[in-house]
Amino acid sequence: MSQRTLPEFGKKTYVMGIINVTPDSFSGDGLMSRQDTVRAALEQAQRFIEAGADILDIGGESTRPGAAVVDEKEEMTRVIPVIEALRNTGVNTLISIDTYKSTVAAAALETGADWINDVWALRADPLMAGTAARYEAPIILMHNRSKPAHAELQTRLGGRYTGIEYHDLIEDIRMELQESVALAHTAGVDDQHIILDPGIGFGKTVEQNLELVNRLDEIKALGYPVLLGASRKSFIGYTLDLPPVERVEGTAAVCAIGIARGADIIRVHDVEVMVRIARMSDAVVRQA
Repeated sequence: MSQRTLPEFGKKTYVMGIINVTPDSFSGDGLMSRQDTVRAALEQAQRFIEAGADILDIGGESTRPGAAVVDEKEEMTRVIPVIEALRNTGVNTLISIDTYKSTVAAAALETGADWINDVWALRADPLMAGTAARYEAPIILMHNRSKPAHAELQTRLGGRYTGIEYHDLIEDIRMELQESVALAHTAGVDDQHIILDPGIGFGKTVEQNLELVNRLDEIKALGYPVLLGASRKSFIGYTLDLPPVERVEGTAAVCAIGIARGADIIRVHDVEVMVRIARMSDAVVRQA
């Protein structure tokens, strides 16, 4: 069932479960290491849905620092069978395709995806905005200043960015997100179909990520729904000196603070725990 509309935000925090159809996810949850990738994805999706996930985000290319680029054909080979299988099993949960390539997005939307999650906010592929408009698909526009030259990799804690300079962190992010919104409008994307993601971890130092979470309300002030994608990310690992699989509590703290600052969607790996975090946070900050 296609649901190419946005839900009513404000009453609850929506939880997006991450399904990585990759061999090299930074968090260690890439499903291509399994013998039957599609079955593994279906099983994970079912667990997420039973735990209370509102959205499933299907991705076929890792975005961790230093990850290999995946071509369009390979990316579609990874994600399209998963989306098709989900729809064939009668899953009605919203499906988002995590891609910055318009051809992959179009194929996913044709197969049954509902939203586009573009980690380059329409800047990587000039045809993406038109694709979103043509399919009348909601699109997540994520701020991104990632540059390989600024990536530092450690075996235990993973990749982080260093030496990333901003004139004014929040104002620069706001301005660049507004530029992407303008690209969307020019292509005919409905203003009601736009979600903003400040891009935690993408071209930002540990300290900048911490500041951004604390000032998320200034991104929300732009007037669009906001997605917070901080799950298991390296700024948590470097703050707590913990590897990805031990970042549940750190992620929970960031999600709770993010919800208090106005996040409408949290994108997470540990769905069962984060659904509880979201519900408890909502009980505090969204009291009727």
